[in-house]
Formats: sequence, C-alpha cells, structure tokens
Amino acid sequence: MFDNLMTGRERGPFDGQFLIAMPQLAESDFERSVIYICAHSEDGAMGFVINRAQSVTFPEVLEQLKLVGEGMPDLSAPGIGDFPVLCGGPVEPGRGFVLHSDDYAGDGSIPITDELFMTGTLDVLRSVAAGKGPDKAILVLGYAGWAPGQLEGEIANNDWLTCPAIEDLLFDRDLDSKYERALFSMGVRPSSLSSNVGHA
Repeated sequence: MFDNLMTGRERGPFDGQFLIAMPQLAESDFERSVIYICAHSEDGAMGFVINRAQSVTFPEVLEQLKLVGEGMPDLSAPGIGDFPVLCGGPVEPGRGFVLHSDDYAGDGSIPITDELFMTGTLDVLRSVAAGKGPDKAILVLGYAGWAPGQLEGEIANNDWLTCPAIEDLLFDRDLDSKYERALFSMGVRPSSLSSNVGHA
C-alpha cells in the first residue's frame, strides 16, 4: 500500500493535514492520536501517529540496523539518545521512515509538502547519527493506512477532526500534551468533544 500511494502521486485533499482522534476511538489503536497524513488519493491514504513514543531508542535502532562501528559517532554522544523515535502506526511496524524539514534531501527523499520531506533509506539515519541530518526530524516506525474511500468514510462518521498540520507541533518532543495542543490549535477544548462535533 505505502509504495503505491507514494509513487508518482499527486497531492490529495488531506495531504499535510492532521487527523485528531475523536472520543469514539477510545480503546482502539488510535485513542487520543494525532496523525500526520502524508498521502491521500483515490487509492487510499497513509500517515504517521506523531504523539506516541516507541519503546526503542535511536541508538538501539542504529545497533539493530548495524549502523554502528568504525566511522560512526559514539552512540553516547550528546543528542543522539534524544532523537525522537515514534510509533507511527500498526502497519509494517518494522519499517522506518524519517519525516523531516526540507534542508536535507537524499536518495529516496519524497516531498510531502513544499516544506516537509520523508526519507526511508539508511542514509538519512547515518546523517542524523553523524550530526549532518535535517534541522527538524523524527523517526517513525510503522504507519497508519486506509483503503480506498475508508478515510473519507471515517471522517464523515466524525471519527476524526481534520486541520492543517502545524510544523512546530509535528516536531515537538512533548508527546504527552500534543493531543490537547492540536485541539487547541483549532479552538477546541478537549472537554467539549463529543461524537457530534464536525470537522474544520
């Protein structure tokens, strides 16, 4: 699904939008989720949960991928252990992607918007580890995916609020308050949410 959506695509109506989970998604994989939509078309949609921490650290990811050793920086160097690793969604949880600012472009970098790119190659991880990566970036493992027409149906069912993504919120490392802050950006108080609220 991912490769089909990202290859030779035109930008869809929800590209670059946030999805904010409504209360009826409680007790699901997407409870209190904020999702950044990277691709949306008649073929379906995919995006990344941006407010759920992964259980592994960036140095552990580098070790698992055998990207440590001669010529690589000390994994205990300042900043490396703090690089955000997020649980991007339930689909292909072993697959990693770096969502990042446009000051880095390598082989395999795909533009999501004019300012944001996504790269799924090992080169970007090497660059981040060496301190030569993008200014703003997060590593996500896995993604959220929707079949053709599925996301539109869920939005029509008021499962999600939609709003333009805010870059500062996207890369913010305070994950615990991201859900509330995404709602506040729309002028919505979390306590006022019900299944009857529409979308912006």
